[in-house]
Amino acid sequence: MAQGGKSTEPTTLIFTCVGRRVELVQAFRAAARRLGLTLHVVGLDSDLTAPALSIVDTPVIMPRATTPDYVPAVLTAVRAHRAAALIPTTDTDLQALARQRADIEALGCLPLIGAADVIDVCRDKMATYRHLRAHGIDTPETFTADELLAQPTRRYPLFIKPRCGSASQWVHRLDDEADLSYFVRRVADPIIQEFVSGVEHTLDVYVGLTGEPRCVVPRARWQVRTGEVSKGVTVKDRDIMEAGRRVVETLGRSVRGVVTLQCIVTPDRRIRFIEINPRFGGGAPLSIAAGADFPEWLLRELGGDMPTIAFDGFRHGLCMLRYDWAVFLPLDADLKPKLVPPLRGCPDFS
Repeated sequence: MAQGGKSTEPTTLIFTCVGRRVELVQAFRAAARRLGLTLHVVGLDSDLTAPALSIVDTPVIMPRATTPDYVPAVLTAVRAHRAAALIPTTDTDLQALARQRADIEALGCLPLIGAADVIDVCRDKMATYRHLRAHGIDTPETFTADELLAQPTRRYPLFIKPRCGSASQWVHRLDDEADLSYFVRRVADPIIQEFVSGVEHTLDVYVGLTGEPRCVVPRARWQVRTGEVSKGVTVKDRDIMEAGRRVVETLGRSVRGVVTLQCIVTPDRRIRFIEINPRFGGGAPLSIAAGADFPEWLLRELGGDMPTIAFDGFRHGLCMLRYDWAVFLPLDADLKPKLVPPLRGCPDFS
């Protein structure tokens, strides 16, 4: 891209594990149109039926992110498509990509991911807890299973989750010893936290290409489905915003793009952080629609233009009510999934 964000050459972005991130891809397309840019979107996924593969310009089927072949395939895609930026959208491949950050950059592509040691802290919820405590950030008491079981007495309720889990899988409230005994044997490598009552918030923190928190958008989570917000509202609460800024600052300046935080705001206004996800969150389109235009800011930065960003530059009280939207793919008589254009396009994001 040329200085100032204008170019006759297409700007290529690669989204990894693109899955269901249709709204996010469409938000980048809308931003490119406003900037007068030609955008080429490459989507990577291991699943032929990933809906977002139907709306990218170039879909690429990949090995699973947990296999040794994954990162070489990503590097091949970056090289083949001369990508300007690589944008992870799930937790699945963060650690593998972070360890290859230098190799990706050597191909002329900016991966929107932090340094490997930072990603390790964020992916391991026990390490996240220790990191937050070490930096004086309010967070629920957290124990490994062995630490908790070694205690002579325990106070309920508690909360159990996988140490390196995502998408709210195997997350359960524990109300008594029977619950603890049952779930501690079924949740893989669990951690157990004190149960915190309050309103859960997700914070989208824009750090762009500098690693500096420049805008923080809290979103109250009204309803969650399979770990992703389905109903929510933007909240311009300065205390929550400043707390989110402090959390991201503790990570250092290696993080890129957007860092997604989760916290619980208690009835007595304690802001207690429970997760750090150094990537775009599934609910980021709400923040974008509220005026925190992460795609436009990133595209401008990629073009060498530093946008002016207000720390509170978003609309308070914008509510998102999500619903299902279908992609229809015409298949052959054998009914096998394949990469084909859908019968109708996906809605624009504008």
